[in-house]
Amino acid sequence: MSTATARQTSGASGASVAGSRDTRTLKHHQGSVNHPRDTRVKRTLYVIAGVGSALIFGVPLFIAILRAFQPNATIVASPTWSSFWHFGWQNFEAIFSPQQHLLTGLVNSLIVAISTAVITAVVATMAGYGLSKFRFRGSRFFFGLILLTMMVPFQAILTPLYLQLNAMHLTDSLIGLILFYVTVNLPFGTFVMRNAFDAIPDELEDSALVDGASRTRVLLSVLRPMLMPGAATAALYAFLAAWTEFLGALTFLTKESLYTLPVALLNLQVGAFGQVNYGTLVAGSVVAMIPCIALYVGLQRFYVAGLSSGALKG
Repeated sequence: MSTATARQTSGASGASVAGSRDTRTLKHHQGSVNHPRDTRVKRTLYVIAGVGSALIFGVPLFIAILRAFQPNATIVASPTWSSFWHFGWQNFEAIFSPQQHLLTGLVNSLIVAISTAVITAVVATMAGYGLSKFRFRGSRFFFGLILLTMMVPFQAILTPLYLQLNAMHLTDSLIGLILFYVTVNLPFGTFVMRNAFDAIPDELEDSALVDGASRTRVLLSVLRPMLMPGAATAALYAFLAAWTEFLGALTFLTKESLYTLPVALLNLQVGAFGQVNYGTLVAGSVVAMIPCIALYVGLQRFYVAGLSSGALKG
């Protein structure tokens, strides 16, 4: 009698456990299936957030482009509906006139920014390859030391940098300015490229070495396609930093023929007798945007992938 009772109790408890499991499974299944109304709400919030973010960043750019085609008198005057539509090319004709030297500044900025991006990408690739694939004593210490330099703003060491460049006769020189920008941007590029190499399995490189390929051939032919996102990220970051940097160029350059675009725009802003010409200033700013936007759009897919790799690997 007691045995039958125990069996009945055990059967009842088993059925209860199975029932509770079925209930949890059903609730989990119901929770995992999104209700159509919830999906519509999430999609609507996503669209509202996206459109709001686009307006926050897009409206100032749109106004700047419109103002670049308006004369300075219209910009500084009280806004009226009739005067707002007075557009012309006078600001762009003024900034590209021989008196403004803006075209020279544009060429100098392109030389400095492209050279900085290329040298930073190449040196950061070699540094990341060594720190990731070669085991030697102190490698973690040196990598931490490189990361530590990212926390020191170059403005804090601007005076020693100037004295060092002046001792090397590299002030008033685009080469000196390029070396300065490469030095400042190299820690971030090394960080990105080291993480990019860490994401590649060692077996892939070992199999290429066993097949007789040299390390240079492995780096250029086997690993290069997988390194492109990281290299593009390092190059794009260095290009934008060199293209928009102002204080270093103002400190290390004194010849007007060597001024980069940000320093040349400062001369546009000051003008004669301290008068600010907002028309030419905003037109010069629009010209300065064009290479940044074109480069970012062209390398966007590599840039996002490179930053994601850097976020996952530490």
